Amino acid sequence: MQFATVRSTQASPQQPTITDEEAAALARTTVNLFRAWDLSDLEARTLLGDMAQRTWARWKLGEIGRVDRDLRARMAILMGIHKALRYLFAEPARGYAWIRKPNGAFAGRSALDVMMRGEITDLLDLRGYLDAERGAW
Repeated sequence: MQFATVRSTQASPQQPTITDEEAAALARTTVNLFRAWDLSDLEARTLLGDMAQRTWARWKLGEIGRVDRDLRARMAILMGIHKALRYLFAEPARGYAWIRKPNGAFAGRSALDVMMRGEITDLLDLRGYLDAERGAW
């Protein structure tokens, strides 16, 4: 058996990163999105990687502190989910409600049930599903 040689690759400085200002804006937008989705505090904190209760309470008051890389990634994925739903549903309210509706694609569970497993990969799976549904792949 012959194995291929793996070549190292350099990090690409051209890849965009989420700045601190953008992260704060993402955090404020995420709070608003979660209000539109009518999430409980526990649901919101779970989707944000088991965020501490005090931190979430501060975010709801607009007091955004340091936002780490994992949290930036989670929020960016959540915004992608929101964007896909806006493309799929002409009426925003239908997209917001869809999050809680049972779905055959998820064995009768809702998209929120899928996301509530808490892993970042669960968010990515839902985003991928929505992107495929809207023909973005």
